Amino acid sequence: MKSTLKMLGIVLVASTALATAAQAQRDYGSTSQATQNPQSRQPQQQEEKKPAKGGGATVTLGDKKIKISPEFAKAYQDLLAAVSANDATISAKSQAAHAAAKTPEEHYLAAQLDLKAAVAAKNDAGIGTALETMIGSGLLDQQQLPAAYLSLGKTRYNLKQFPQAATAFEKVLQLDPNNAEAKTLLDQTHVVGAANPAEAVALLQKSIAQQSAGGAKPPEDLYKRALSTAYKAKLPAAVDISRDWVSKYPTPGNWSDAIKIYRSLHDTDDQATLDLLRLARAAGAMKDEADYDRYAYAALTKGYPGEAKTVLEEGVKAGVVDPNKTPFKEEIAQAKQKAAGEEATLDNAAKSAIAGGTAKSALANGDLLYGYGQYAKAAEVYRATLKKPGADASLVNLHLGMALARSGDKAGAAAALNAVTGPRADIAKYWLAYVSTQS
Repeated sequence: MKSTLKMLGIVLVASTALATAAQAQRDYGSTSQATQNPQSRQPQQQEEKKPAKGGGATVTLGDKKIKISPEFAKAYQDLLAAVSANDATISAKSQAAHAAAKTPEEHYLAAQLDLKAAVAAKNDAGIGTALETMIGSGLLDQQQLPAAYLSLGKTRYNLKQFPQAATAFEKVLQLDPNNAEAKTLLDQTHVVGAANPAEAVALLQKSIAQQSAGGAKPPEDLYKRALSTAYKAKLPAAVDISRDWVSKYPTPGNWSDAIKIYRSLHDTDDQATLDLLRLARAAGAMKDEADYDRYAYAALTKGYPGEAKTVLEEGVKAGVVDPNKTPFKEEIAQAKQKAAGEEATLDNAAKSAIAGGTAKSALANGDLLYGYGQYAKAAEVYRATLKKPGADASLVNLHLGMALARSGDKAGAAAALNAVTGPRADIAKYWLAYVSTQS
């Protein structure tokens, strides 16, 4: 694992496996320092009596005195000498020591020396094997295991053994659920080790679900990594991830990106474009000239000049729209001309829509009211529209939910938006995400 990993535009900084293993060697592999304190972080061993040929010895591991066999004592002494001299016999001496070892404690002592030799040789495979032996001995306590598994995971990642690396990082999180480094590295391992983007996204979504347990909020980088992977591969999952992302991190910039991601992955018609831009406006996510131009154009095309006029005025006030610049100069003039006197007719139009008329004309009147910010009255018209023959229930419920969301009726908005089916359901779900973030 390189010191600095650049992936999907997100910079992740992690210690190299070698550096981590060197730390692990210091933590778990000391062969000379006595352990005086039973509460010490790691079970280091002290030679109470130097092993001699034909005789055993007693060593201290943590707060326990361990008797090692004469056979192991000799093999251990030979391995210690080889490691200290860094000679060519280390591998053979290690095999002999483990062959002589009959207890977990003896295997642990030999593995300490294996780790020291592997670190010196920059041998990732040897580091991993030594760490696995030390973990498998059962001599590390619950406080030590997370660091040991983290070191092991980084080493396996270095060796491109991604499933094994993921297993090690998952063990860390089982022992220490709030370990941020392990969470990041596990997600990274899923992406790098996946056979294809779809698999990577599925694994990242699984991580999001796991880290959402109990109402927790996964880190935003996890959403960004999943969304970036899905979007680059043009996967449908990008839409679901973007909605989940903005429901947890509803900043104007995030809303702008999420809506643009949806529009770039779908060929939206004028109505869908307008409903998405209405959402961007509600979320404070109108960012640039293109947003205001598209919004004004869509509103004028659909026959809502008053809404276009209001939006363009907001753009001018925000300093984003230059009223003397094309196409805004023309749009402003057109909106003013067509909207002249329109607002004064809204009350009568609403009464007529509720009392009679077709579903199509009633919907249009509800949308006029919406465009002028009269959300509660628009909702009343939309409800009446649903009862008229030929009403497009999904479209009307979508607009009803939008109006109720803007009027502050979260429960009513959610009920209407959840009733939307078919191709408009995705847009309704974005509005549901917006509703969920409103206090």
